[in-house]
Amino acid sequence: MRAKKYIEEILREINLSINDIEMIGIAAPGTHREGKIVKAENLGIIDFDIVGILSKYFNYQNIYLRNDAKCAALCEKEYGRLKEYENSIFICLGTGIGGAVFMDGKLLRAKRNEGFELGHIIINKNGEKCTCGNRGCFESYSSMKVLKDKIAIRRNLKYVTGKELYEIVKTDTDEIKDILDEFIENLNIGLSSLNNIFEPEAICIGGSFVHYEDLLLKPLVDRMNEENLAFNNNIPKIVVAKMGNDAGMIGSTLILQK
Repeated sequence: MRAKKYIEEILREINLSINDIEMIGIAAPGTHREGKIVKAENLGIIDFDIVGILSKYFNYQNIYLRNDAKCAALCEKEYGRLKEYENSIFICLGTGIGGAVFMDGKLLRAKRNEGFELGHIIINKNGEKCTCGNRGCFESYSSMKVLKDKIAIRRNLKYVTGKELYEIVKTDTDEIKDILDEFIENLNIGLSSLNNIFEPEAICIGGSFVHYEDLLLKPLVDRMNEENLAFNNNIPKIVVAKMGNDAGMIGSTLILQK
């Protein structure tokens, strides 16, 4: 098991044993319950008892599991772009779309599941089939994977890397203008819907979107201001995550504090 291997390597590097560690925090995608990844459609994971397995490997009980987007959100709230806001939304654009909501400075929690599946609000009831089984989910239109896939099809490529995507978006704006316009418009619809529900002061966008901040942020902000889909005309501040790819790992250490 890779997680076991990595934990053992880290312990060796810092010359500590598992008993010297206060806790192990795990940031993983999907819906979790009682230490299990109940489902993570984008990874094809169903009922994976990751906490139970690691507990047996290490004979160690202080292992905690939380959704990766929630962990990244906790990191941004504690150390990053959301630190100064009481009411805010964190949204992670990557293979899918995850997120979290803060009200009065506290992370909102659902009772039965992790909840706040922001990527699965429906923005087109007869739309694209989502990996979750529904149609028209926000993440079916505005994840970074969707943008990559559409550009790859336009270019007759099997796959577009992150670096290639950046260069294409930067240089070939005429060829893919319609794809970018649709992506920004759908992102505007999804974020505006969330804004109308939660009335945040700020929305922080994380995930691989951060690598395209200089290319995509201004068009998004301009579109949100031009179309102004905000019910109360309160358009939130749109900021890009500060803590990068380490946000989930850092946030997993904050699980018990929040």
